[in-house]
Amino acid sequence: MGIGSRRASTSAAIAALLVCFATTASAVAEEAPADQPTTSTDQTTEINDRQGWEEETEQPVYERLPHHCDGPSTWYSMSKQAYHIPSWWNGTKFKDGPGGTISVSVTKAGTISAEVSGSGEYSVGAILAKAKTTISVKIGGSVTITTGHNYSHDISKNKYGHLQYGSWGYKVSWKQYRRSGACGSVEIGHGTATLPTSETGWKYWETAS
Repeated sequence: MGIGSRRASTSAAIAALLVCFATTASAVAEEAPADQPTTSTDQTTEINDRQGWEEETEQPVYERLPHHCDGPSTWYSMSKQAYHIPSWWNGTKFKDGPGGTISVSVTKAGTISAEVSGSGEYSVGAILAKAKTTISVKIGGSVTITTGHNYSHDISKNKYGHLQYGSWGYKVSWKQYRRSGACGSVEIGHGTATLPTSETGWKYWETAS
Protein backbone atom coordinates (compact mmCIF):
# COMPACT_ATOMS: atom_id res chain seq x y z
CA MET A 1 0.00 0.00 0.00
CA GLY A 2 1.39 3.40 -0.95
CA ILE A 3 1.81 6.41 1.33
CA GLY A 4 -1.18 8.11 -0.29
CA SER A 5 -3.37 5.08 0.26
CA ARG A 6 -2.28 4.78 3.90
CA ARG A 7 -3.05 8.47 4.49
CA ALA A 8 -6.48 8.08 2.92
CA SER A 9 -7.18 5.00 5.04
CA THR A 10 -6.03 6.78 8.24
CA SER A 11 -8.15 9.86 7.47
CA ALA A 12 -11.20 7.68 6.89
CA ALA A 13 -10.65 5.87 10.19
CA ILE A 14 -10.28 9.16 12.10
CA ALA A 15 -13.42 10.53 10.48
CA ALA A 16 -15.35 7.41 11.42
CA LEU A 17 -14.05 7.64 15.00
CA LEU A 18 -15.13 11.28 15.26
CA VAL A 19 -18.58 10.40 13.98
CA CYS A 20 -18.77 7.64 16.60
CA PHE A 21 -17.76 10.06 19.39
CA ALA A 22 -20.29 12.63 18.18
CA THR A 23 -23.05 10.03 18.11
CA THR A 24 -22.16 8.83 21.61
CA ALA A 25 -22.07 12.39 23.01
CA SER A 26 -25.43 13.11 21.42
CA ALA A 27 -26.91 9.97 22.93
CA VAL A 28 -25.57 10.87 26.37
CA ALA A 29 -26.96 14.38 26.11
CA GLU A 30 -30.38 13.08 25.11
CA GLU A 31 -30.44 10.50 27.89
CA ALA A 32 -29.29 12.88 30.63
CA PRO A 33 -32.28 13.67 32.88
CA ALA A 34 -33.43 17.25 33.20
CA ASP A 35 -32.97 19.02 36.52
CA GLN A 36 -35.19 17.28 39.01
CA PRO A 37 -37.61 19.62 40.79
CA THR A 38 -37.41 19.85 44.54
CA THR A 39 -40.06 18.07 46.55
CA SER A 40 -43.39 19.75 46.01
CA THR A 41 -44.72 21.72 48.97
CA ASP A 42 -48.04 20.01 48.23
CA GLN A 43 -46.53 16.75 49.48
CA THR A 44 -46.85 16.41 53.24
CA THR A 45 -43.81 15.21 55.17
CA GLU A 46 -44.48 13.69 58.58
CA ILE A 47 -42.08 14.69 61.36
CA ASN A 48 -43.14 13.65 64.88
CA ASP A 49 -42.13 15.02 68.29
CA ARG A 50 -39.66 17.68 67.14
CA GLN A 51 -38.17 18.36 70.56
CA GLY A 52 -36.47 21.75 70.87
CA TRP A 53 -37.68 22.91 67.47
CA GLU A 54 -40.03 25.66 68.64
CA GLU A 55 -38.45 29.04 69.37
CA GLU A 56 -39.32 31.18 72.39
CA THR A 57 -38.34 34.46 70.76
CA GLU A 58 -38.65 35.87 67.28
CA GLN A 59 -35.64 35.86 64.98
CA PRO A 60 -35.16 38.62 62.38
CA VAL A 61 -35.22 37.42 58.81
CA TYR A 62 -33.17 40.37 57.56
CA GLU A 63 -30.57 42.42 59.39
CA ARG A 64 -30.70 45.04 56.65
CA LEU A 65 -32.42 48.30 57.57
CA PRO A 66 -35.73 48.79 55.75
CA HIS A 67 -34.81 51.70 53.53
CA HIS A 68 -33.89 51.83 49.86
CA CYS A 69 -32.42 54.57 47.70
CA ASP A 70 -33.18 53.08 44.32
CA GLY A 71 -34.98 49.84 45.17
CA PRO A 72 -38.70 48.99 45.11
CA SER A 73 -41.24 51.61 46.15
CA THR A 74 -42.71 49.27 48.81
CA TRP A 75 -41.31 46.25 50.64
CA TYR A 76 -41.77 43.98 53.67
CA SER A 77 -39.54 43.19 56.63
CA MET A 78 -40.17 40.10 58.76
CA SER A 79 -39.17 38.27 61.90
CA LYS A 80 -40.00 34.60 62.47
CA GLN A 81 -40.60 32.17 65.29
CA ALA A 82 -40.71 28.40 64.75
CA TYR A 83 -44.08 27.20 66.02
CA HIS A 84 -46.20 24.03 65.97
CA ILE A 85 -49.60 25.06 64.61
CA PRO A 86 -52.18 22.70 66.11
CA SER A 87 -55.03 21.23 64.09
CA TRP A 88 -58.16 22.50 65.82
CA TRP A 89 -60.63 19.71 65.10
CA ASN A 90 -61.45 16.61 67.15
CA GLY A 91 -59.49 13.47 66.39
CA THR A 92 -56.05 15.12 66.41
CA LYS A 93 -55.43 15.64 70.15
CA PHE A 94 -55.09 12.92 72.79
CA LYS A 95 -54.14 12.46 76.47
CA ASP A 96 -53.26 9.28 78.34
CA GLY A 97 -51.64 8.15 81.59
CA PRO A 98 -50.40 8.19 84.21
CA GLY A 99 -47.38 6.35 82.88
CA GLY A 100 -47.48 3.69 80.21
CA THR A 101 -47.51 4.33 76.46
CA ILE A 102 -49.73 6.60 74.41
CA SER A 103 -50.57 5.38 70.90
CA VAL A 104 -52.51 7.63 68.57
CA SER A 105 -53.67 8.16 65.01
CA VAL A 106 -55.37 11.02 63.18
CA THR A 107 -59.01 9.96 63.00
CA LYS A 108 -60.48 12.94 61.15
CA ALA A 109 -59.09 14.82 58.14
CA GLY A 110 -59.03 18.60 57.84
CA THR A 111 -57.07 21.65 56.71
CA ILE A 112 -54.76 24.04 58.55
CA SER A 113 -54.81 27.45 56.86
CA ALA A 114 -52.55 30.48 57.10
CA GLU A 115 -53.86 33.34 59.21
CA VAL A 116 -52.72 36.89 58.47
CA SER A 117 -53.83 39.98 60.38
CA GLY A 118 -52.68 43.57 60.49
CA SER A 119 -53.45 47.23 60.04
CA GLY A 120 -52.67 49.68 57.27
CA GLU A 121 -51.72 48.55 53.80
CA TYR A 122 -50.79 44.95 53.10
CA SER A 123 -51.43 41.99 50.82
CA VAL A 124 -51.91 38.47 52.19
CA GLY A 125 -50.57 37.00 48.95
CA ALA A 126 -47.49 39.20 49.07
CA ILE A 127 -46.80 38.25 52.69
CA LEU A 128 -47.09 34.54 51.87
CA ALA A 129 -44.81 34.94 48.86
CA LYS A 130 -42.23 36.88 50.89
CA ALA A 131 -42.26 34.29 53.69
CA LYS A 132 -41.95 31.46 51.20
CA THR A 133 -38.83 32.95 49.62
CA THR A 134 -37.13 34.24 52.77
CA ILE A 135 -38.18 31.84 55.56
CA SER A 136 -39.06 28.45 54.02
CA VAL A 137 -40.11 27.18 50.61
CA LYS A 138 -42.40 24.75 52.46
CA ILE A 139 -44.71 27.54 53.66
CA GLY A 140 -48.10 27.56 52.00
CA GLY A 141 -51.55 29.06 52.28
CA SER A 142 -52.83 25.78 53.73
CA VAL A 143 -51.87 22.17 54.42
CA THR A 144 -54.26 19.24 54.20
CA ILE A 145 -54.22 16.69 57.03
CA THR A 146 -55.35 13.17 56.15
CA THR A 147 -56.28 10.32 58.45
CA GLY A 148 -53.62 7.95 59.71
CA HIS A 149 -50.20 9.19 60.87
CA ASN A 150 -49.83 6.56 63.61
CA TYR A 151 -47.47 7.37 66.48
CA SER A 152 -46.56 6.04 69.95
CA HIS A 153 -44.65 7.60 72.83
CA ASP A 154 -43.67 6.35 76.29
CA ILE A 155 -45.04 8.36 79.24
CA SER A 156 -42.93 9.05 82.30
CA LYS A 157 -44.02 7.41 85.55
CA ASN A 158 -46.84 9.29 87.30
CA LYS A 159 -47.12 11.72 84.39
CA TYR A 160 -49.80 12.26 81.77
CA GLY A 161 -48.79 12.34 78.13
CA HIS A 162 -50.33 14.64 75.53
CA LEU A 163 -50.10 14.39 71.75
CA GLN A 164 -51.31 17.14 69.42
CA TYR A 165 -51.16 16.88 65.65
CA GLY A 166 -50.39 19.91 63.53
CA SER A 167 -48.03 21.70 61.16
CA TRP A 168 -44.45 22.61 61.99
CA GLY A 169 -44.91 26.18 60.84
CA TYR A 170 -44.04 29.72 61.86
CA LYS A 171 -45.36 32.74 63.68
CA VAL A 172 -44.33 35.86 61.77
CA SER A 173 -44.33 39.56 62.57
CA TRP A 174 -44.27 41.73 59.45
CA LYS A 175 -44.04 45.38 58.50
CA GLN A 176 -44.58 47.03 55.15
CA TYR A 177 -42.68 50.17 54.16
CA ARG A 178 -42.93 52.73 51.38
CA ARG A 179 -39.98 54.69 50.08
CA SER A 180 -40.07 58.31 51.15
CA GLY A 181 -37.88 60.95 49.58
CA ALA A 182 -34.51 59.99 48.12
CA CYS A 183 -33.46 57.38 50.68
CA GLY A 184 -36.01 57.44 53.49
CA SER A 185 -38.89 55.12 54.35
CA VAL A 186 -42.21 55.26 56.15
CA GLU A 187 -44.14 52.36 57.67
CA ILE A 188 -47.52 51.87 56.00
CA GLY A 189 -48.65 48.58 57.58
CA HIS A 190 -47.79 46.00 60.21
CA GLY A 191 -49.20 42.83 61.70
CA THR A 192 -48.71 39.15 62.40
CA ALA A 193 -49.23 35.84 60.61
CA THR A 194 -49.37 32.15 61.45
CA LEU A 195 -48.07 30.20 58.46
CA PRO A 196 -48.22 26.40 58.10
CA THR A 197 -45.71 24.31 56.18
CA SER A 198 -45.98 20.94 54.46
CA GLU A 199 -44.15 19.35 57.41
CA THR A 200 -46.72 17.90 59.82
CA GLY A 201 -46.63 15.63 62.83
CA TRP A 202 -47.35 14.95 66.48
CA LYS A 203 -46.12 17.24 69.26
CA TYR A 204 -45.64 15.52 72.65
CA TRP A 205 -45.56 17.00 76.15
CA GLU A 206 -46.29 15.86 79.72
CA THR A 207 -48.22 17.25 82.68
CA ALA A 208 -48.66 16.24 86.31
CA SER A 209 -52.41 15.80 85.95
